[in-house]
Amino acid sequence: MVTPRPVFDVEYYKKSADYIKGIIGDFKPEIGMILGTGLGKVAEIIDAKFVIPYKDIPNFLVSKAPGHKGQFVIGTYEGRNCIVMQGRFHSYDGYHFEELSIPVRVMKLLGIEKLIITNAAGGVNTGYHPCEVMIISDHIKFTGSSPMRGPNVDEFGDRFFDTTKLYTPEYRKIAVECAEGSGLNVHEGVYFFYAGPQFETPAEIRAERILGADATGMSTVPEALAAAQCGLPVLGISFISNMAAGVSPYPISGEEVEENAKKVEPLLLAYFGKIIRALP
Repeated sequence: MVTPRPVFDVEYYKKSADYIKGIIGDFKPEIGMILGTGLGKVAEIIDAKFVIPYKDIPNFLVSKAPGHKGQFVIGTYEGRNCIVMQGRFHSYDGYHFEELSIPVRVMKLLGIEKLIITNAAGGVNTGYHPCEVMIISDHIKFTGSSPMRGPNVDEFGDRFFDTTKLYTPEYRKIAVECAEGSGLNVHEGVYFFYAGPQFETPAEIRAERILGADATGMSTVPEALAAAQCGLPVLGISFISNMAAGVSPYPISGEEVEENAKKVEPLLLAYFGKIIRALP
């Protein structure tokens, strides 16, 4: 069931941020992370100084996806102050698209200077294979809703904002360079946002490929748009967990996604740590 739409203004987000600030005090996170399958373990290996359940935060969302712990883990990782979302939110959970901007806007108020978003995605490009990585260079979103729908909150940016370099070119270059010696095949490509929760049909995948998509998934884009409006640099990373419908003859399953992530998890974590150290 879709929840009634709350009234959003800057005070709405400040209530969440002020609650978190009351717990973390002078600790200032520099990097915000929203991590998907394959890199979720970062939240477990970070030198955590604070763990804050989403359910305790005023005006925040609650994780509904199976296996998502639903909490912020705040501390140091690879020498950087980070705030990590252990559990993310999707439109298929029943949230309004504009509600999906809440985590990014709250992290912006907490002082983050850059945002990293990762996901598990299906390979649309027939040259891709499971267990590879795609650095997101751009995205396609044809859903009618936007996380910026409704009255603009001017404190977070302009009503009409540019997305030409939404996925920060400098960060993409660093991520590609860090792939050398990682043991992973790393591509750059276009991510197609599909609302889900069902996987796409083979016909939809063929259409995505014609339109220029290389991978497809059900997350990342709402958060990236919220970050772009706030002026935050963004790095998007897709773990190619499976080939999309019709690309391979086998049915798609959540179990396949998890199994492939486990196969290369050590390589993914080492690669991700190298990127974190290299970011300006």
